[in-house]
Amino acid sequence: MIYRFLTFSLFILLSVEPLSAQQSAAFTNDLVQYNKALTLYSNQQYLPAQALFEQVKEQATDATVKADCAYYIANAAVRLNQQGADQLMQHFVEDYPTSTKRNSAFKDVADYYFENGNYGKAKKWYEQTQVGNLSGKEQERYNFNMGYVHFKTRQPEEALAYFARVHDSEKYGPRAKYYEGFIAYGNDDYDQAKELFEEVEAEEGEQEELSYFKSDLAFKSGNFQEAITQAKEKLATADRREVSELNKIIGESYFNLEQYAEALPYLKEYKGDRGKWTNTDYYQLGYTYYKQGEFEQAISEFNKIVDGKNSVAQNAYYHLADAYLKTGRKQEALNAFRNASEMDFDAKIKEDSYYNYAKLSYEIGNAYEAPPKVITSFLATYQDAPQKQEMESLLIDSYLTSKNYEAAMGLFESSADFKDPAAFQQVAFYYGIDQYNAGKYDDAVVSFTKALKYPENAELNSKALYWKAESEYNVNRIDAAIATFNQFEASSAARSLPEYENLPYNLGYAYFKKRNYSEAARYFDRYAKSGIADEVRKGDAYMRLGDSYFIDSKYWPAMEAYNAALEIPGAERDYAAFQKAISYGFVDRKNDKIEGLRDFTSRFPASSYRDDALYELGNTYVSLQKNQEGIDAYDKLVAEIPQSKFVSKALLKKALIYDNTSRSDEALNIFKKVATDFPGTPEGVQAVASAKLIYIDLGQVDEFGRWANTLNYISVEDSELDDAAFASAEKQFVENKGDNARAQFEEYLQQYPTGQRALEAHFYLGQLYFSENQFEKTIPHYKFVLAKERSEFTEQALARLGQVYLSEKNYTAAIPVLSRLEKESDIAQNTIFAQSNLMKSYSEGKQYDKAVAYAEKVLANSKIDNNVKSDAQVIIARSAMQTGNEPRAKEAYAQVQKIATGELGAEALYYDAYFKNKENDFKGSNDAVQKLAKDYSGYKVYGGKGLLLMAKNFYALKDAYQATYILDNVISNFSDYPELVAAARAEQVKIKAAESKTNASVQEN
Repeated sequence: MIYRFLTFSLFILLSVEPLSAQQSAAFTNDLVQYNKALTLYSNQQYLPAQALFEQVKEQATDATVKADCAYYIANAAVRLNQQGADQLMQHFVEDYPTSTKRNSAFKDVADYYFENGNYGKAKKWYEQTQVGNLSGKEQERYNFNMGYVHFKTRQPEEALAYFARVHDSEKYGPRAKYYEGFIAYGNDDYDQAKELFEEVEAEEGEQEELSYFKSDLAFKSGNFQEAITQAKEKLATADRREVSELNKIIGESYFNLEQYAEALPYLKEYKGDRGKWTNTDYYQLGYTYYKQGEFEQAISEFNKIVDGKNSVAQNAYYHLADAYLKTGRKQEALNAFRNASEMDFDAKIKEDSYYNYAKLSYEIGNAYEAPPKVITSFLATYQDAPQKQEMESLLIDSYLTSKNYEAAMGLFESSADFKDPAAFQQVAFYYGIDQYNAGKYDDAVVSFTKALKYPENAELNSKALYWKAESEYNVNRIDAAIATFNQFEASSAARSLPEYENLPYNLGYAYFKKRNYSEAARYFDRYAKSGIADEVRKGDAYMRLGDSYFIDSKYWPAMEAYNAALEIPGAERDYAAFQKAISYGFVDRKNDKIEGLRDFTSRFPASSYRDDALYELGNTYVSLQKNQEGIDAYDKLVAEIPQSKFVSKALLKKALIYDNTSRSDEALNIFKKVATDFPGTPEGVQAVASAKLIYIDLGQVDEFGRWANTLNYISVEDSELDDAAFASAEKQFVENKGDNARAQFEEYLQQYPTGQRALEAHFYLGQLYFSENQFEKTIPHYKFVLAKERSEFTEQALARLGQVYLSEKNYTAAIPVLSRLEKESDIAQNTIFAQSNLMKSYSEGKQYDKAVAYAEKVLANSKIDNNVKSDAQVIIARSAMQTGNEPRAKEAYAQVQKIATGELGAEALYYDAYFKNKENDFKGSNDAVQKLAKDYSGYKVYGGKGLLLMAKNFYALKDAYQATYILDNVISNFSDYPELVAAARAEQVKIKAAESKTNASVQEN
């Protein structure tokens, strides 16, 4: 409210006395000058008067004249506001203690400061005045002025003491009572204030300036109807500022009388104190709209209440939440209910707010804390709540909704209160799916088995059988997988499920892995010929069908299957064509085989099987005694694919042809080249043995010895011992006796570090250490293999070493290994592995252009699964964000959102919200954040980033309450993410600075 002070024109006339007429003639001249100075002083010409008084004082011999001059000099200095004026007056008092002007000096200076509104200095000089020397009227004036000085310097108790001395004064009494009343008004003693104001009006008549206070007193005394009457009477004559205050009194009085329709127009006319409203002001207008059913207007006022921490704020936030609910804005309601539930001013509001907060957390998700945690806390806090049963049911559902299956299983298995079999089946099943997706297949089997104990829902029961079988397959429990797949097929709901479509395909692979190729063929054939098979799996099924027949030596059916695969776009048609050609060789159609292989090399020039085809073509020509055509094929292989694992084999075959056709010199040169270029490989060892025979035939045994000793990896004397030592270790390896094999391979390499089988020994040691997860120990062994010419061990060594470096997050070391694997791989899965991890490695190294290039390679491959696709799209998106290409990032994240789950799904959804915010689609952005909170509550960093976006969205939507509340919670609840907290603080400072301009309750940070 505005408090008005009455001001008075209190003029103090200084008594200017001429010198006594009985002055001696000795200072007649001084008297003339003195009187001239006195005249100037009386005419308020203080500066020339001061100068003349100084001259007279300097020349005067009379002590009285000197004293009076000093008095007027000091008084003039005070009125001229000269520096040191107070000291001049103090010196006068000290230097002339007997002067008759000594007491009036204090009073005159005090009166001067009083008249000019300098109440602090006035008080200082009044306190030095000897009140007993003042006349009665002067004392009345002194007491009133001292009361007023204390009033103005905010010392109400001291002021009352002085006003009491003139309470009955005819001249000062009414004014003193006014200020006494005003002090009582300021102390909320409304009865006393009213009594005093009425006395003033009784003594001096109706006081216009008191009418506002009378209506305000009536309001504050709870006399609302009287306040309304008095304020309305004043409205007609009030000035603009008083109109605002009077409207507030009328509106608030109607509000307290619960006459909201009457209150509304008056509350709206209030302009605030100096243009600012308080949280209470916003609450009253908001609640008035709320009671009138005008919920949008209510929200508009309630949500301006920022930083509220009292009962008014709790009540406001509770009704704000309800208004949000009534207008279908559940996210906003959740925040407001949460805020109200955190306050202890009204226990009923607190409990009801908590209940609604928990219920909404279940319905729409909660980025602050997991919905199950909220519900559990409610149940623990309000154990006898009437909603207990409802909340217990929601608790289980909330675990399912938030995908927190682990916690749900813990609840079921640890609490006797939760024994709903149907819910347990559901939780166990989805927990198993989570574990399956995370690659924890053994754990998934356990969860699916638990789900099968409670077959409440036939569909879920069938699904649990299917995914249990998939999990068993992935941990190589093939017999168990087949049995469970068969149980699934026999289950009641199986045929209605999408999983049923893939059953023959999965059984086909299970039998294929079990090496029961006839059963595998039966299921692959069933799947391929079903009308529901998807094209990619259908093509794969035909190829595996062909492989099953091929391994069972059923070559004509195999060729038919490969032909079918060749008709399907997207299938590995090069593989099918190669296998078809090879099959002709087994039905004694070698010319057809040659024709097929020749056709293959021209149709699929970039195939990874090209070197296989050329090598097999050469072998087929040789088998038909067409040695030159065979040699031409071998030469083409060596020339065109020098990195092929068949190069050493092709050269060895060519050398054997030469040796068998009396071209021993040429053969010897090739044998020596193979032995030198492919040391430690089976071909290298065989080349040495073949060269030895030629040297023997030539009678050059000594020459052989000298040459063999240059190879380093073989000793003529020890070659048999070398071979025996390796064979012993290899036998242990084949029999899966890992510890024995490892020890013997290590011993072999100690005895024969450059032995003829050293390359194989290093490879097998790498494999053994890899199987034991001793990744660091694999590195030197795989490196040894990779330092040699390409062999049959090279590709697997590259793949494994790449895995080792990736497990250590050593991307710098991984990149060259993966790059080589991509170029040299003959196995499609290894190519995908190399490209997908090159994509990730370049991304981690912030080489964004290369990361994107590999991501596009990955996406171009139709056989990658959704997880790898998600990774590729995310890398494209992240790289685009880092390079400022937000349109490309938006497009990529949109693709991720279609297929991603888990953390990548959370990231994609966050960026959906981010881009909508950038496009000023603030509501759409909030919807995305709300979905993020509901579906991905376990990923806190994205939840926090989403909340920060939501705060910005709400402020853009002119909802300051939501914005500041969310930011407060980010600051409080995300201390593990300092960058997020810093961003929230910066946004909070900006918002509060803006809001403090219109809301007096908001303090800038």
